[in-house]
Amino acid sequence: MGTDIQRSALTGIWRQLPFFLWLVALWMLLWGQFTVLAFLTGVVVAVFVTSVFRLPPVELSGRLNPWWLLVFTLQFVGAVVKGSLVVAWQVVRPGRQPGVSVVAVPLVTDDDLIMAHVGVTASLIPGSLVLETDRDRRILYLHVLGASTDAEVEQQRRMVQRWEARLVRAVGSRAQLDAVRASRAGAEGVRTRVKEESS
Repeated sequence: MGTDIQRSALTGIWRQLPFFLWLVALWMLLWGQFTVLAFLTGVVVAVFVTSVFRLPPVELSGRLNPWWLLVFTLQFVGAVVKGSLVVAWQVVRPGRQPGVSVVAVPLVTDDDLIMAHVGVTASLIPGSLVLETDRDRRILYLHVLGASTDAEVEQQRRMVQRWEARLVRAVGSRAQLDAVRASRAGAEGVRTRVKEESS
Protein backbone atom coordinates (compact mmCIF):
# COMPACT_ATOMS: atom_id res chain seq x y z
CA MET A 1 0.00 0.00 0.00
CA GLY A 2 2.82 2.39 0.93
CA THR A 3 4.62 1.61 -2.34
CA ASP A 4 1.50 2.51 -4.36
CA ILE A 5 1.20 5.85 -2.54
CA GLN A 6 4.87 6.61 -3.14
CA ARG A 7 4.59 5.64 -6.79
CA SER A 8 1.50 7.85 -7.17
CA ALA A 9 3.29 10.78 -5.51
CA LEU A 10 6.35 10.35 -7.75
CA THR A 11 4.12 10.16 -10.84
CA GLY A 12 2.39 13.39 -9.79
CA ILE A 13 5.71 15.14 -9.24
CA TRP A 14 7.03 13.92 -12.61
CA ARG A 15 3.92 15.18 -14.41
CA GLN A 16 4.16 18.58 -12.74
CA LEU A 17 7.92 18.93 -13.31
CA PRO A 18 7.62 20.68 -16.72
CA PHE A 19 5.14 23.16 -15.24
CA PHE A 20 7.42 23.70 -12.24
CA LEU A 21 10.41 24.34 -14.52
CA TRP A 22 8.29 26.68 -16.63
CA LEU A 23 7.45 28.72 -13.51
CA VAL A 24 11.16 28.99 -12.69
CA ALA A 25 11.98 30.03 -16.27
CA LEU A 26 9.14 32.54 -16.27
CA TRP A 27 10.44 34.04 -13.00
CA MET A 28 13.90 34.45 -14.53
CA LEU A 29 12.45 35.98 -17.71
CA LEU A 30 10.33 38.44 -15.75
CA TRP A 31 13.39 39.65 -13.81
CA GLY A 32 15.58 39.53 -16.91
CA GLN A 33 18.32 37.72 -15.01
CA PHE A 34 19.76 34.29 -15.75
CA THR A 35 21.86 33.90 -12.62
CA VAL A 36 22.12 31.30 -9.90
CA LEU A 37 20.35 33.66 -7.49
CA ALA A 38 17.47 34.20 -9.92
CA PHE A 39 17.19 30.44 -10.41
CA LEU A 40 17.13 29.74 -6.66
CA THR A 41 14.55 32.45 -5.95
CA GLY A 42 12.51 31.10 -8.88
CA VAL A 43 12.58 27.64 -7.31
CA VAL A 44 11.40 29.10 -3.99
CA VAL A 45 8.57 30.99 -5.71
CA ALA A 46 7.57 27.92 -7.75
CA VAL A 47 7.49 25.72 -4.61
CA PHE A 48 5.41 28.37 -2.83
CA VAL A 49 2.94 28.75 -5.72
CA THR A 50 2.49 25.03 -6.33
CA SER A 51 2.19 24.09 -2.65
CA VAL A 52 0.19 26.99 -1.18
CA PHE A 53 -2.21 27.68 -4.02
CA ARG A 54 -2.68 23.99 -4.92
CA LEU A 55 -3.02 24.45 -8.65
CA PRO A 56 -5.05 21.82 -10.49
CA PRO A 57 -2.91 19.16 -12.16
CA VAL A 58 -1.75 20.18 -15.60
CA GLU A 59 -2.63 17.69 -18.30
CA LEU A 60 0.36 17.57 -20.59
CA SER A 61 0.18 16.12 -24.08
CA GLY A 62 2.99 13.69 -23.39
CA ARG A 63 4.63 14.76 -26.66
CA LEU A 64 7.83 16.79 -26.88
CA ASN A 65 9.67 17.62 -30.08
CA PRO A 66 13.18 18.84 -29.13
CA TRP A 67 13.87 20.26 -32.60
CA TRP A 68 10.76 22.45 -32.67
CA LEU A 69 11.37 23.44 -29.03
CA LEU A 70 14.83 24.67 -30.05
CA VAL A 71 13.35 26.48 -33.07
CA PHE A 72 10.73 28.11 -30.83
CA THR A 73 13.38 29.23 -28.32
CA LEU A 74 15.67 30.72 -30.97
CA GLN A 75 12.80 32.48 -32.73
CA PHE A 76 11.53 33.80 -29.40
CA VAL A 77 14.94 35.25 -28.51
CA GLY A 78 15.14 36.82 -31.96
CA ALA A 79 11.64 38.29 -31.60
CA VAL A 80 12.51 39.79 -28.19
CA VAL A 81 15.63 41.45 -29.61
CA LYS A 82 13.80 42.70 -32.70
CA GLY A 83 10.83 43.91 -30.63
CA SER A 84 13.15 45.81 -28.30
CA LEU A 85 14.83 47.58 -31.23
CA VAL A 86 11.52 48.39 -32.92
CA VAL A 87 9.98 49.82 -29.73
CA ALA A 88 13.13 51.83 -29.02
CA TRP A 89 13.02 53.29 -32.55
CA GLN A 90 9.31 54.10 -32.23
CA VAL A 91 10.01 56.00 -29.01
CA VAL A 92 12.95 58.09 -30.24
CA ARG A 93 11.82 58.54 -33.85
CA PRO A 94 10.90 62.14 -34.61
CA GLY A 95 7.57 62.82 -36.24
CA ARG A 96 4.42 60.81 -35.86
CA GLN A 97 3.72 58.76 -32.78
CA PRO A 98 3.28 55.00 -33.26
CA GLY A 99 -0.31 53.90 -33.50
CA VAL A 100 -1.80 51.46 -31.01
CA SER A 101 -4.56 48.92 -31.40
CA VAL A 102 -6.37 46.26 -29.46
CA VAL A 103 -6.11 43.11 -31.55
CA ALA A 104 -8.39 40.09 -31.12
CA VAL A 105 -6.51 36.87 -31.93
CA PRO A 106 -8.60 33.70 -32.30
CA LEU A 107 -6.62 30.58 -31.44
CA VAL A 108 -7.02 27.19 -33.07
CA THR A 109 -6.38 24.90 -30.12
CA ASP A 110 -8.76 24.42 -27.22
CA ASP A 111 -6.16 23.98 -24.49
CA ASP A 112 -5.67 26.23 -21.48
CA LEU A 113 -1.95 25.52 -21.21
CA ILE A 114 -1.24 26.36 -24.86
CA MET A 115 -3.38 29.49 -24.54
CA ALA A 116 -1.46 30.57 -21.44
CA HIS A 117 1.89 29.95 -23.12
CA VAL A 118 0.85 31.90 -26.22
CA GLY A 119 -0.29 34.78 -24.01
CA VAL A 120 2.95 34.79 -22.00
CA THR A 121 5.03 34.61 -25.18
CA ALA A 122 3.16 37.51 -26.78
CA SER A 123 3.44 39.60 -23.60
CA LEU A 124 7.18 39.01 -23.21
CA ILE A 125 7.86 40.32 -26.72
CA PRO A 126 8.20 44.13 -26.46
CA GLY A 127 5.39 46.02 -28.17
CA SER A 128 2.48 43.75 -27.23
CA LEU A 129 0.65 42.94 -24.03
CA VAL A 130 -2.29 40.61 -23.33
CA LEU A 131 -5.22 42.60 -21.97
CA GLU A 132 -7.83 39.88 -21.72
CA THR A 133 -8.47 36.26 -22.58
CA ASP A 134 -11.80 34.82 -23.66
CA ARG A 135 -11.43 31.18 -22.67
CA ASP A 136 -14.80 30.05 -24.04
CA ARG A 137 -14.20 31.47 -27.53
CA ARG A 138 -10.40 30.93 -27.41
CA ILE A 139 -9.57 34.58 -28.14
CA LEU A 140 -6.63 36.62 -26.86
CA TYR A 141 -7.00 40.39 -26.79
CA LEU A 142 -3.66 42.20 -27.13
CA HIS A 143 -2.67 45.83 -26.84
CA VAL A 144 -0.19 46.30 -29.69
CA LEU A 145 2.16 49.22 -30.24
CA GLY A 146 2.80 50.23 -33.83
CA ALA A 147 -0.33 48.70 -35.37
CA SER A 148 -2.59 51.43 -36.70
CA THR A 149 -3.65 50.19 -40.15
CA ASP A 150 -5.73 47.13 -40.99
CA ALA A 151 -2.72 45.50 -42.62
CA GLU A 152 -0.56 46.01 -39.49
CA VAL A 153 -3.33 44.65 -37.25
CA GLU A 154 -3.68 41.57 -39.45
CA GLN A 155 0.10 41.11 -39.43
CA GLN A 156 0.12 41.14 -35.61
CA ARG A 157 -2.77 38.67 -35.51
CA ARG A 158 -0.97 36.25 -37.83
CA MET A 159 2.24 36.63 -35.81
CA VAL A 160 0.53 35.50 -32.59
CA GLN A 161 -1.13 32.62 -34.43
CA ARG A 162 2.31 31.57 -35.68
CA TRP A 163 3.52 31.49 -32.06
CA GLU A 164 0.62 29.17 -31.27
CA ALA A 165 1.60 26.90 -34.17
CA ARG A 166 5.23 26.83 -33.01
CA LEU A 167 4.23 25.92 -29.47
CA VAL A 168 1.93 23.16 -30.71
CA ARG A 169 4.73 21.76 -32.88
CA ALA A 170 7.01 21.73 -29.85
CA VAL A 171 4.75 20.41 -27.07
CA GLY A 172 1.21 20.00 -28.40
CA SER A 173 -0.71 16.79 -28.87
CA ARG A 174 -1.21 15.06 -32.22
CA ALA A 175 -4.81 16.31 -32.36
CA GLN A 176 -3.68 19.88 -31.74
CA LEU A 177 -1.01 19.54 -34.41
CA ASP A 178 -3.60 18.29 -36.91
CA ALA A 179 -5.93 21.19 -36.01
CA VAL A 180 -3.16 23.75 -36.57
CA ARG A 181 -2.22 22.18 -39.91
CA ALA A 182 -5.86 22.13 -41.05
CA SER A 183 -6.34 25.75 -40.02
CA ARG A 184 -3.19 26.80 -41.84
CA ALA A 185 -4.24 24.98 -45.00
CA GLY A 186 -7.67 26.63 -44.82
CA ALA A 187 -6.16 30.09 -44.33
CA GLU A 188 -3.82 29.62 -47.28
CA GLY A 189 -6.77 28.55 -49.43
CA VAL A 190 -8.71 31.69 -48.47
CA ARG A 191 -5.72 33.94 -49.26
CA THR A 192 -5.29 32.24 -52.64
CA ARG A 193 -8.96 32.80 -53.51
CA VAL A 194 -8.74 36.47 -52.47
CA LYS A 195 -5.67 36.98 -54.67
CA GLU A 196 -7.40 35.32 -57.64
CA GLU A 197 -10.52 37.46 -57.20
CA SER A 198 -8.54 40.68 -56.87
CA SER A 199 -6.40 39.99 -59.97
